[in-house]
Amino acid sequence: QVQLVESGGGLVQTGDSLRLSCAASGRTFSSYAMGWFRQAPGKEREFVISISRSGANTYYADSVKGRFTISRDNAKNTVYLQMNNLKPEDTAVYYCASGKGGGLGTSESWYDYWGQGTQVTVSS
Repeated sequence: QVQLVESGGGLVQTGDSLRLSCAASGRTFSSYAMGWFRQAPGKEREFVISISRSGANTYYADSVKGRFTISRDNAKNTVYLQMNNLKPEDTAVYYCASGKGGGLGTSESWYDYWGQGTQVTVSS
């Protein structure tokens, strides 16, 4: 059974940083791309960032370019989301997801396993 467990969310102020972690189990972590999505109150879930199975390739939503960074440690079966210069519009529940394959994907349909989400709240 594949499990993804996010951690690291919380309440921060504008301009602060947070690092989210997502620990995976139940499949060969290094064989699959990973992604982060977020869902703000009253909005659809949206793509944030993704990383290929090796970590060599990444893709960012325009809204987070230059502020967010994704990385992975395949030895620890963990993917990270480093979020810098946070803004109130980054407030959302953040979900990590495991891809159906090793390449990058921005669509929810590309991912077949999801974590339970972790809340990030940025106050102004």
